[in-house]
Amino acid sequence: MADRLIFDDREQFLEALRQLVREGVPGERIRVITPFGVPEVEEILPGKRSKVRYFALIGAAGGTVTGLAFTILTALSWPLVIGGKPIVSLPPFIIIAFALTILFGALSTFAGFLLLSRLPSLRGIRSGEEYGNAFVILIEDGERR
Repeated sequence: MADRLIFDDREQFLEALRQLVREGVPGERIRVITPFGVPEVEEILPGKRSKVRYFALIGAAGGTVTGLAFTILTALSWPLVIGGKPIVSLPPFIIIAFALTILFGALSTFAGFLLLSRLPSLRGIRSGEEYGNAFVILIEDGERR
């Protein structure tokens, strides 16, 4: 069960959050619910970098390879010899590779976002309890994640 600290004043809320961090409570165990955005929370509890960027990188690299392989293998399978030009000419193939880089990168980024945020589960988005205009600090148990 999580410990709940409820505050009506923003400054008391921020001071309690600073005190928790000073006491050594790990940031992963602290969950904050506020009625509006409080930028100071980001300074007090720095978040870790998202892993979505790896999905974007892998998707973009896969799109580039797919685009080049698709065009080169198509040109080699059905060669059109026109005026002594090379069958595999990279400049026109780069356009298709670029388009597939953007497409695969965007789709894999979206898929990574859905996967890492555990969507479309509504339990992870919305808390079961409503706190109104109060500032709430939830301290989760150490073994629970």
